[in-house]
Amino acid sequence: MEIPTPYLLFLGNTKDPLAAKTSMGIAQWRPEHCIGQLSMPGCEIDLGLPELNMMEAVERGAKTLILGLANRGGDIAHEWRPYLKQALKHGLDIGNGLHRKVADFPDIVELADQLGKKIYDVRHPNRQFAVADAKKRTGKRLLAVGTDCSVGKMYTTLAIEQEMKSRGLDVDFRATGQTGIFISGRGVSVDAVTADFISGAIEQLAPANKKDHWDLIEGQGSLFHPSFAGVTLGLIHGSQPDVLVLCHEIGRSHLRGIPHIPLPELGRCIKANLEAARLTNPHVQMKGIAVNSSRLTESEAETYCKRVSDRYGLICVDPLRHGVRRLVDQIIQSER
Repeated sequence: MEIPTPYLLFLGNTKDPLAAKTSMGIAQWRPEHCIGQLSMPGCEIDLGLPELNMMEAVERGAKTLILGLANRGGDIAHEWRPYLKQALKHGLDIGNGLHRKVADFPDIVELADQLGKKIYDVRHPNRQFAVADAKKRTGKRLLAVGTDCSVGKMYTTLAIEQEMKSRGLDVDFRATGQTGIFISGRGVSVDAVTADFISGAIEQLAPANKKDHWDLIEGQGSLFHPSFAGVTLGLIHGSQPDVLVLCHEIGRSHLRGIPHIPLPELGRCIKANLEAARLTNPHVQMKGIAVNSSRLTESEAETYCKRVSDRYGLICVDPLRHGVRRLVDQIIQSER
């Protein structure tokens, strides 16, 4: 799917910053795609964008209203639905990142059909994917993998994209989750793809390309998370990565939502991810470790990264604190 930009970001009546995480990500990484924000009474979130109504947003060129929200259960709140109809009547498409589909509401679907507008329920791919064939593809591919879920894989990949683009490299961010899809404007929500077709979906997402072109593929889950490892493995095989970057949150004691299983040791993760990736690319290399060091002081983070780098012989940085310049240097150097 390709979602028309620019966006009007719908914040609803949200009070919790975590619930607006998707909208915040879009505004941070693609500010040029954001015309403004639309808030309901009671909303306590401000993205720093112009507060616009539907008409003002359309006059400024908005193409799609984005529900960049998350809530318990992933439902579309009853009080939000009139805003969706207003958006369609003003000529906007709708992009929805919640688990509940806008397509589940016949009255909204009927109105969209009447007006010739589109609904993008990005968590629910509506196209068919072939089974992976694992044939060697031209071009270069990087995949972010993790010790756990939510350890900075998307942030790291986008930071690498930004650094590579600043150097004039030919690069594309390939999104595999709802926030990434809105940031990119296209992608595949891989955790909603039928298991047999996950690798094939990624082969379509990051196909053969020019020899100097980089596809930077957003990772999902972790090989060590019993709930999501199946998605991760399919992503690894379909990506056929030339380069892996391992992401990790310092200080996390156990897997997310699985308190009885501790986080795996970094060396074990490096070995397991390389072994899995070698099935479709025997020459894959682990090129760095990206950490979230927010629980540490600046000096503690520096000490930690140096210790990890010395132990594993890999660049170790916190993309937020240190940037990814040295990491990209290492990635590019390996291709010369």
